[in-house]
Amino acid sequence: LQLTAVITAGLLLLYILLCYEDFHFRVAHVYAHLGYSNAQHILGQRYLQGAGVEKNEDMAMHWFRQAAGQGHPHSSFNLAVGALRNMTVALEEGEAEKLLSIAAAHGLREAQQLLENLLKSRSHP
Repeated sequence: LQLTAVITAGLLLLYILLCYEDFHFRVAHVYAHLGYSNAQHILGQRYLQGAGVEKNEDMAMHWFRQAAGQGHPHSSFNLAVGALRNMTVALEEGEAEKLLSIAAAHGLREAQQLLENLLKSRSHP
């Protein structure tokens, strides 16, 4: 029984070492479905970059939307940028500004700059 446990643990460790990207993706996927915003953000990043998974902007935006719905600042920023770049379905009127405001309030300078530029461009057509 002990030998079986040692062999199983060794194989699991070997899998994790050799297939880290896949293992990380699978674990993040489980936590994302459980509602963890950090895991949802990780999945969004992985799909956006095609890191360990086939690149899929629709799936990336789906997971960013899930995390942004819970106030995740980086996902809020990514979802707003995705909408501005037409990578996702259109946001409601003012939603991009709201998402950028959330991200900016958490210290994301890029979000603050983009929000300022967006507001300037809308006030000076």
